[in-house]
Amino acid sequence: MTAQTETDASAGPTGTSGPFVLGVDSGGSGLRVALANVDMSAPVGTTVCAEPVRTGPAGIDAGHLLEQLLPAARRLLEQHGSTDGTGIAAVAIGAAGMATLGGQLRAELPSALESAFGTRRLALAADAVTAYAGAVGQRPGAVVAGGTGMIALGTDLTSWRRADGWGHLLGDSGGGAWIGRAGLDAAMRAHDGRRGGSAALLARLEAVFGPAPELPGLLYPRTDRPAVLASFAPEVAACAGHDPVAAGILREAAGHIAEAAAAVCPKAGADDEPCEVALTGGLFRMGDPLLVPLREELSRQLPQARTVPGSGDPLTGALSIAQALAAGDLRLPRHPTLLCVPGHGPEQEPG
Repeated sequence: MTAQTETDASAGPTGTSGPFVLGVDSGGSGLRVALANVDMSAPVGTTVCAEPVRTGPAGIDAGHLLEQLLPAARRLLEQHGSTDGTGIAAVAIGAAGMATLGGQLRAELPSALESAFGTRRLALAADAVTAYAGAVGQRPGAVVAGGTGMIALGTDLTSWRRADGWGHLLGDSGGGAWIGRAGLDAAMRAHDGRRGGSAALLARLEAVFGPAPELPGLLYPRTDRPAVLASFAPEVAACAGHDPVAAGILREAAGHIAEAAAAVCPKAGADDEPCEVALTGGLFRMGDPLLVPLREELSRQLPQARTVPGSGDPLTGALSIAQALAAGDLRLPRHPTLLCVPGHGPEQEPG
């Protein structure tokens, strides 16, 4: 494991007194941990563990997560005045795959964190929920989290609605892997002389991967195929300004993303205000080639909604959930797999 600790000087000097909350974001690029005061929004310090948490036959490996999380949290506590490893009022952990692969985390983390830090207030959330909390907060609304995959999540604060996020074989329509695969399909069509091909995308395929006939041998043996497919999405965006096939792929992606947002957006936001739809994730850094058709599709499919940029990332969302849990003010709906709060009342059953 490699870890890098960064202290946010603007949040207060080393030795800031607790009580603290701990926010954790576990994803494909590694584990991020943030420590904050209960009543301060900005973290006093963060740690980045560069090794992603393993996933095995039993799902996300709770032992591997704890091997990284516990030392990282202790370092942060020591830097900010806790010499005995205590002072954490609440912990919120958001993890990619939590909803479907988080059974071991839900079974083992509550007792492990109570033993290590005396912490009894714990929230275990899907990364889409922490993305929601970071982007929208504890208000009704919806978030579309786009990266290699794509998932939409919405709530009226009584229940969650989810659309897509089913992986690159069953869905993630409009996400990075979907766009990249569609672009590679158009390139291979051009190579074959089939209808729907794009000479521009074929040229980019050959520049990135080499001769087109060799692509199957490069792609199919890979265990990280979604990431490889997604790596071609920026090439589609780069061609969209002059290639109608690439532009059409992004228009179709925008339609899929808007459909997912429409499926989860509550009828109205707080006090009958228009529902907010936040866009978060690396997919939307693609810029105007995707965002222009996406805004058009959202306006057409969700005329009652207001599109806003995500105001915070999943780590920010995990911290905000932990702070709300510590204050007894967590208004986001409980759910057995999307937002589990062990020992704090019944969870909402899946819809």
